[in-house]
Amino acid sequence: MTCSSTHPLHYDLIVVGAGIVGLAHAYTAARRGLKVCVVERDAACVGASIRNFGFITVTGQGAGDTWRRARRARQVWGEVAPQAGIAVVHQGLYLTAFRPQALAVVEAFLRTEMGEGCELLDLPEAARRAPSLQLDGAQGVLYSPHEMRVESRTAIALLAQWLAEVHGVMFRFGEAVLEVATPRVRTSRAVLHAERVAVCTNTELHGLFAERIAPHDLRLCQLQMLRVRPEPGFQLPGSVMADLSLVRYHGYSKLPEAAPLLAQMQREEGESLQHGIHLIVVQSADGSLVVGDSHHYGAAPLPFADQRVDDIILRHLRETLKLREATVTERWVGLYPSSASTDCLIDSPDEATRVVLVTSGTGASTAFGIAEDVFGDW
Repeated sequence: MTCSSTHPLHYDLIVVGAGIVGLAHAYTAARRGLKVCVVERDAACVGASIRNFGFITVTGQGAGDTWRRARRARQVWGEVAPQAGIAVVHQGLYLTAFRPQALAVVEAFLRTEMGEGCELLDLPEAARRAPSLQLDGAQGVLYSPHEMRVESRTAIALLAQWLAEVHGVMFRFGEAVLEVATPRVRTSRAVLHAERVAVCTNTELHGLFAERIAPHDLRLCQLQMLRVRPEPGFQLPGSVMADLSLVRYHGYSKLPEAAPLLAQMQREEGESLQHGIHLIVVQSADGSLVVGDSHHYGAAPLPFADQRVDDIILRHLRETLKLREATVTERWVGLYPSSASTDCLIDSPDEATRVVLVTSGTGASTAFGIAEDVFGDW
């Protein structure tokens, strides 16, 4: 499809929202030769897309569409990152199984198609490859080569800049979209036109197309995260998880073998489960660790972090890594829409309009795959 008009405010595609889901749609459209405009209400992207781990996760994603999209998104990230000047800080995943029941889940996972390319490391091999892991009492370590980590705080801005400079994507920051009636899009500053519109507005559940979103019973999920300064020279071999992730990520938790582990965790880590805590640790280029996270749900979660939640996360951090120092230097909260039934909502108000919301906190991991699916059916 080519642009139907040379008018500066006419486009083939308008994307509402400059988070990773919106940028993925802009990239996918630009690659198809479309004239694209991204409209973002804030002066820069400051939402969930920069408040996460920058962890592009494949292993453990839910079987089916989510895992398939994550695999594809990982490929696209691998192509786009070097072109956009986005550094890959580290690669791979190490998930330590401390309990026998956790080891059983890992072994079951490795028997599925999703375990392709992954390994179960015994303790001597895990200690050799990942000396920073605390392996006392551990049963084994799941290693996956599929994951990669970027610094989300800078990666999103670099991706947008690259899309503008190399692919000709127009960005209109600090401009709220008030109405979408494709081909007409009314903003706080102008009336734009496009043959197609993709609405990727993340947590704005009561704005554009609220009547279409409401029947899906979405909630907001708030999470707590920290940046931790370890001792000088501390090095992670890749991203790190542990037992609680096996009862959280659907690629593991939906396996029959996960039920005994969940029952044990409910007895031993009831408070962690109550707060939706599971450990993820990644490392930044400056040596600091990004650590999290928790999950609290509601229609309007209060914007206050709980010290008790941070304390539990930090306990899991110390139990999983050989850290002599762990000084918290930053704390923040993230927010994303959540669904009990789907990882991604794709709605079609009409033939020319799509509403696309990632409802599982997996935007960085799946957005490029989602965008290709949207255009494949559009």
